[in-house]
Amino acid sequence: MNPQTMTPEVLDESVELTLVEFCRASRTEVQQVQVWVLEGVLTPRGAAPQEWRFAADALRRAHIARRLTQDLELNAPGVALALDLMDEIEALKASLRRAGLRS
Repeated sequence: MNPQTMTPEVLDESVELTLVEFCRASRTEVQQVQVWVLEGVLTPRGAAPQEWRFAADALRRAHIARRLTQDLELNAPGVALALDLMDEIEALKASLRRAGLRS
């Protein structure tokens, strides 16, 4: 799965969404978002669901998580692992690009 082909439109990065707004924007059920938060897929600000605020860039993660869940039938821990690995790959690519620029 290529994350670039799954990226939804990006909102202004300063925007924060409530749980309800986030679910509407990501087309995801509240219960699924709560499970992803418990598994570490998403990390909102706030202690309780009614206080949660999601950064706009979390929409990209939710979109990818939803696709992994639907297309590959991964459970929440599997989604968390896959996203962690994807993040690590992107970090390594960025590191290689920086190293290439210095050479």
